[in-house]
Amino acid sequence: MPPFDTLPDAAAWYDAWLRDAALPLWAEAGVDPAGGLFQETLSVEGAPVEAPRRARAQARQVFVFAQAASAGYGANWLEVAKRGWARFVRVYRRPDDLFINRAAGDGTPLDEAADVYEQAFVLLAVAALQRADPAMDLTAEAERTLAALQERRAAGGGFRENGPHPYQANCHMHLFESALAWESLGEAVGGPAWRALSDEIAGLALTRFIDPATGAMREFFDADWRALTGEAGLIEPGHQFEWAWLLDRWGRDRGEAGAQAAARRLFETGLKGVDAAREVAVNALWEDFSVRDAAARLWPQTEHLKAALVLGSEADALRAATGLAQYLQAPARGAWRDKLRTDGSFVDEPAPATSFYHLMVAILALRGRTAGG
Repeated sequence: MPPFDTLPDAAAWYDAWLRDAALPLWAEAGVDPAGGLFQETLSVEGAPVEAPRRARAQARQVFVFAQAASAGYGANWLEVAKRGWARFVRVYRRPDDLFINRAAGDGTPLDEAADVYEQAFVLLAVAALQRADPAMDLTAEAERTLAALQERRAAGGGFRENGPHPYQANCHMHLFESALAWESLGEAVGGPAWRALSDEIAGLALTRFIDPATGAMREFFDADWRALTGEAGLIEPGHQFEWAWLLDRWGRDRGEAGAQAAARRLFETGLKGVDAAREVAVNALWEDFSVRDAAARLWPQTEHLKAALVLGSEADALRAATGLAQYLQAPARGAWRDKLRTDGSFVDEPAPATSFYHLMVAILALRGRTAGG
């Protein structure tokens, strides 16, 4: 059990948790036997808890099981991903090739809008399926969704999101991740459109989203991509880490030292939001880096680990791995806790399926970092 002495120790512990517990639990209890959609949540005891099914949760679970197959955890997980994808397309696809935000467990539409954020995860899921089974040939599928998103173009570059913050970094971050995923499949599959999208979003991040004075990633902007301040001047440590990991990856691929330097500065900014006592990244900081929300959700811990593996020391990565592991101490092995209070106790609530995507990427990053060593 944590704390871990070495990164290989941590990798072995997480690998066993994923292989033996999380994947089986979420493939069984995490799939609705009636409608075939993935469950939105499971109790910490591992039982389904009915809730509206967000598109992001469906797409992320397709991604998780496709990635599990690609990573060698078992070919059976690809079938889980394929069945989930087929059901998702039937229920969520709109005539314009975008996907609705939310449906009930029986497939009844609940929110027929199509947020950019949700489409980003559709693109990520399709890339994972394409990698796991090239014979599916989902290139045209992804290209149709990307083409439909062009209606959301913003005058200053990037995309407009639905809701109260149409000019935001977060939906772009996940489009960036998806574009990089398609790029990684090779030019014959991904094509130049994905590289162009990666470059565009990296450019926005480096010239608009990141505050040049502090090096911090901002969240919300006006129509000219000027950062909003005050209550809207949110700084999330988790997003500093997540953007750092992506920009470092892009910078390495493009030979862009400036992007790698920006990624390192983002990582250092994220560390300002790590509570040493609990070994966790808190939810939010103010613009002066004082703590705004000292509670700590699960997902920032996975991003802390990913960034620490490429931009931090071994001690940084071990601290992140140890901090994350406490969230996985649930009554049902393979479930997780989501919200850590300031007193070190967890909120008693179901485990959101959406966290599995974060966990999968972090565990694979840890396994890759320690391979052979």
